[in-house]
Amino acid sequence: MPDELGARLREARLQRGLSLRSVAQALGVSASLISQVEIGKTQPSVSTLYALASHLGISLDELLGISAPSRGPGQLIGHSGPALPDVQRAADNPVIEMENGVRWERLAAGAGGPADALLVTYEPGASSSVEGKLMRHAGIEYAYLLEGELTLHLEFDEYVLRPGDSLEFDSIRPHMYSNRGTVPAKGVWFVVGRRQQNQGLRDAPGEVTTHSDTPASAVDVLRAMDDLGT
Repeated sequence: MPDELGARLREARLQRGLSLRSVAQALGVSASLISQVEIGKTQPSVSTLYALASHLGISLDELLGISAPSRGPGQLIGHSGPALPDVQRAADNPVIEMENGVRWERLAAGAGGPADALLVTYEPGASSSVEGKLMRHAGIEYAYLLEGELTLHLEFDEYVLRPGDSLEFDSIRPHMYSNRGTVPAKGVWFVVGRRQQNQGLRDAPGEVTTHSDTPASAVDVLRAMDDLGT
């Protein structure tokens, strides 16, 4: 996946006539890092992948190398009969592996649906921000932890989630996830609410604020990707 992901990012950059240096400057990272991601030598961090996808105008499906199925609402892929529930087999979950042990599996979701659905895994020591900075974005975030322990850093408070625990909060609040345990933490995430412009938001201390051209969260990039893919 790293080689294929990098190749798709490079193709998108070249199609837009952008240089490594210009992309790096726009994202606030080194040209060397972008180059290493493109050739599959290193995996991007979550925040780097968000920013790249938004800046290059590439959808999540394009990053994963999949195309939207030709089917009616509620119809099983490959089924030509009456409408059935949208069924996506576990082995067919599109996956993106990121730096620092974060894994996204895109669950069944219709184009333009009301929510983004993800099966998310944080390996021991993994964090949603490698730099340890809090992030915020538009939307309401819901999650249910299946395995392990995951710490939610929400503004000035911390909450340790254990199997069976769930959460809900307005994602405009500065937040970050980290796995301080010794086993992987896995849960199901749903985010409802379209991405909005956040230029009017004031930066919190030590926080990365989501702007229109540089997303800073998983939901932010998924919203941007969905909008670009429609």
